Amino acid sequence: MSVNIDSRVVTSGSDDYVDEAWQLKEEINDRVGVLKQRHSFFTDAYRRSTVHIYLQDEELIGFAAVRRDGYILFLAVSPDYQGEGIGKRLVARVAEEYDTITCHARTTNEDALRFYEHLGFEINRRIDNYYEDGGDAYYLKLGSSSGITDKISELMRR
Repeated sequence: MSVNIDSRVVTSGSDDYVDEAWQLKEEINDRVGVLKQRHSFFTDAYRRSTVHIYLQDEELIGFAAVRRDGYILFLAVSPDYQGEGIGKRLVARVAEEYDTITCHARTTNEDALRFYEHLGFEINRRIDNYYEDGGDAYYLKLGSSSGITDKISELMRR
């Protein structure tokens, strides 16, 4: 990663970078059509989360919004920075704080599924009609089947 990339944590209850995160999520949705949330749902969930962010020269290039139980609500990396390890580093930062990390991914989002499976997430179950638009989801989990510390050490070596 570039030396100009900075990481920060936005604490629960803060609006810091919420508009930038929404814009990044919408940019990804416009390109691939997989991050479809209402603005009010997104901003409410963002404000209730701890958000790990990466900035390039003060521009938001990636974020992971996480609930108190280690569930990743949103994970997004700017298309210009995908493939550079930012998503992996965001998940690793989350894993430093939780024994188990979980998330949902659309069954049709092959890129996200490959990404999560590469990191060691396992598909726990399929949930039909999970999303507001009727889309199906997989519930994914990292941890508990083996120590998450070992998984993260392995993750960072990849």
